[in-house]
Amino acid sequence: MKKTIDKELLDFIKTRSCTKRDAYENVIEQFEVLKQVLKDFSEALHEDIHKFDERIRVKYIEKSKAEVHLVIAGDVLVFHMHSNIFLFDKNHHIWQSSYVQKDEKNAFVGSINVYNFLNDSIQFNRQEDLGYMIARIFINKEDHFFVEGKKELGYKFNDFTNSKMTKTKWREIVTTCIMHILDFNLLVPPYRQVSLVTVAEVNAKGADLQVKTGKRLGFQFNDDSDKTT
Repeated sequence: MKKTIDKELLDFIKTRSCTKRDAYENVIEQFEVLKQVLKDFSEALHEDIHKFDERIRVKYIEKSKAEVHLVIAGDVLVFHMHSNIFLFDKNHHIWQSSYVQKDEKNAFVGSINVYNFLNDSIQFNRQEDLGYMIARIFINKEDHFFVEGKKELGYKFNDFTNSKMTKTKWREIVTTCIMHILDFNLLVPPYRQVSLVTVAEVNAKGADLQVKTGKRLGFQFNDDSDKTT
């Protein structure tokens, strides 16, 4: 005799598991769109930059299905797609939007994180070097999105109710990310912090490859203030 499955359980699976799966598959599709945007962007930018300076390197690198890099001069933007789907804490502003209040399933989102590293850090495999998350891009199953991040990235793309991800929006986000990292400079660390070097560090690969490096290393960095300069 076939057993009857509880309707409440089936409804819960439909509203949770199926929605999460829909959101995940959509984020995968959007990440593929982002890859193409980055490829096209890097080729066009490379061509335009080399009209006035052939020394500047611009390159798109696909590391895996979930990670791609965009190299621009001395910086690297790392775009990483998270493998999980998230729901925000009830105190998050997303719950105040009419779009989510109309249907709570719209609050399930995938995440693409954007990091900034020095190109030398990755090229020379300086594993002690620091990178910085500059943005988190959240997308749901219906392509609605918003961005959390630094400076313009923190307020330019925050209309979750009305914003839908397109190639044009991806280009705007990529451009804003590039503008941010080019204005985010490498500062000289305090003398005391780099004055001591071990023999092992010198013998291994050279002191310059062993001393930890980051754009704000040694200086106070108000990571959550969105007032960095």
